[in-house]
This record gives sequence, C-alpha cells and structure tokens, in this order.
Amino acid sequence: MAPKKKVVQEKPVLLGRPGNNLKSGIVGLANVGKSTFFQAITRCPLGNPANYPFATIEPEEARVVVPSPRFEKLCEFYKPKSEVRAFMTLYDIAGLTKGAHSGEGLGNNFLANIRAVDAIFQVVRCFDDADIIHINEEVNPEADLQIIHDELRLKDIEFATKHLEGIEKITKRGGQSLEVKQKKEEAELVKRIIQLLEDGGRVANQKWTTKEVEFINAMFLLTAKPTIYLINLSERDYVRKKNKHLLKIKEWVDKHSSGDVIIPVSVSLEEKLAAMESDAERDEYCKELGASSALPKIITTMRQKLDLISFFTGGPDEVREWTIRRFYTAPQAAGVIHTDLERTFILAQVIKYNDLVEYGDEKSVQAAGKLLQKGKDYFVEDGDILYIKAAEGKAR
Repeated sequence: MAPKKKVVQEKPVLLGRPGNNLKSGIVGLANVGKSTFFQAITRCPLGNPANYPFATIEPEEARVVVPSPRFEKLCEFYKPKSEVRAFMTLYDIAGLTKGAHSGEGLGNNFLANIRAVDAIFQVVRCFDDADIIHINEEVNPEADLQIIHDELRLKDIEFATKHLEGIEKITKRGGQSLEVKQKKEEAELVKRIIQLLEDGGRVANQKWTTKEVEFINAMFLLTAKPTIYLINLSERDYVRKKNKHLLKIKEWVDKHSSGDVIIPVSVSLEEKLAAMESDAERDEYCKELGASSALPKIITTMRQKLDLISFFTGGPDEVREWTIRRFYTAPQAAGVIHTDLERTFILAQVIKYNDLVEYGDEKSVQAAGKLLQKGKDYFVEDGDILYIKAAEGKAR
C-alpha cells in the first residue's frame, strides 16, 4: 500500500507589509492627547506638548516594551545572565485636519507619515477641558472620527484612481498575454475598492482572497491598516467606566469600522502614572483608585491586530522574546535570530510554553514525549520555545 502523501498547509498571505518589524502610528485631530499619550506609553518625554495645532511636526519614534508574563516566567525558570524583552515600534504623528487629503494644513506630510506605518492608534477626545483648545471648538467624538475616516478614505480614492489609470494603459493594449490577463483582474479589484471607499467602507474591514491581498498589499492603502480606537476619557470617567459619548462611539465604529477595537484610556491618568518613580508607587495609586493602566492591553491588542506573535529562546546565558508575524515557518523564525540559521536550517526542537510550565523542566518535557522535532514547513506558534539546529551551528 502506497504511503499517504504528506499534505503541506498553504501559507496564508496576510494583509499589510510583510516582515516582523512592523510599526504603529498614533493619529487623531490636534489637541486630543496624542503626544501626551506617546510620552506616557514610552516614558520618554518629548517636552510639554504645546496647546495649539501642529505642535508635532515630525513624527517621533520610540520602542515600547511588550508586557509579557510568559517572558518573566521563563526568566524565573532559567535564571539567565541576560534578559532581552520584545519591543513594539511606535510613532507620534502630528494631528490631522479636515481637508488633509487635498493638502490642507500639513496634510500631505501627515498622510505620508501614516502611509509609512502598519497600523493606527486613533486617539479620540472624550473629555471636557476649557484650558485645552479643541480644533473644532467643541468636543464631538463622532465628528472627529468621521473627519479622519473621510480624510484617509478620500486619499485612498485618489490613489486608487491613479493606480487604475496606470493599469488601464496596459489593459487597453489588448492581447492574451499573462500580464494583460493579470492587469484585467487587478483593474476589476481596484474598481471594487474604489466603490467600497466611495460607499464609506475601509479596506481593512473586508474579507479578501489571497490573490486580492497580494494586489492590495502592493498599493499601501491607508484604509488597509488595522485601527484601534483609543477613547481618551477624564480620569474620573475612566475610573467609573462611564461617559456620555461611549455608546455613540461604539455605534459609529460598528457601522464604519466593523471589527476594529475600542479601548477606553485616560491619558491624564497614564501621564500621572508615568511620572511616578517606581512600579510600587504606581501599583499603590491604582489600588487606591480602583483602576489600572490601560497601556498593557493597548500594546498587546495592537500586536494581535498586526498578527504578531512571540517565540522564545532560553537557557542560563540568555532568555529572549522574539517577535514574528503569524504563519512564519521555522526557518523564517530562525532567520530572525540570524540569517545564517535560516539559510542552513536543519530542524527546530520545539517545547510548548505550557508544557514547560506543567512538567517543570526540559528533561521531564522530553521524557513525556513533548519535545517536538519540526522541519521546514512548520508554522511557529505563539509561545513556542525553540532550539534551532543548522549546518553552521545551533542557537537557543
């Protein structure tokens, strides 16, 4: 009887730029709390944000530590000489204004900066403060959401229309060549995208085939970027979990950006916590307040939206958390450690994080038959602990 043919799982193509070094940008209208949020989340002060539009002209960049109880547990387990955490790259992008898509304010620069990131934190102001000017003279979160939604959408319509014109120059030549056939398929897709945008939709919130995703990724559309809506509340509203705008914001997101995440946050509280000298002081303040920082949830949720996962290498010398994109193969994960390991990859020994915690040590994991040998077609899973064997050495 002939042996069964091994079925190799096809690797999905994810929406967005390939690679694992992905970036998130903080956007919003002027004076909604973007730069203060950036200072709090990075604990890297840029100076006091000025109380007028366009206080931020060039995007500021920082790396944010990824909260990771698993990493901390592995450090307790291995007691390594060196501990290397995972990071997420974050940009503070200057405020958008109505008409940005046509160059109003500093619109062209702002939209170019948004195009350069892979996902968006959109800060939405839901607090009243007479000392902080609102660019539209009133706190109206739904109107603010609509302005940014429309600016990104209109810029994408402009870009997609120009892209379609370029495609149609090829399709009008006629003929049956493979290039013409592919361009005709792409033209039909771009027409659908333009119609979607004109109807008020976003590319990121639709289902696309693998082939369509490949076309879309080459266009770098603004509305193809996953978005997390950060609802900036006063400290009082954040603690009591109430605000008159929250229900209407949810209704707006469900209608215009279905599937994207809403996270309430108090930037003023986060700023206060960031200024404290120790974690113990922050923990005590949060305990008295009856609330906790939203930053860990914000960071981990964005990683999920970007399809980023972690694998670990561990031993007495070093424990390190590595960031990769979902559906990375074992050789690709090895390449994140060092390019030579991908090129000369032989196999990966894999321990599941939960198995290590359950059995207590690597020898017990192996004795239980839980030490896995994986080849080149293995998709690394979140939480895997890898030991790479390669022709030019091995790495843990």
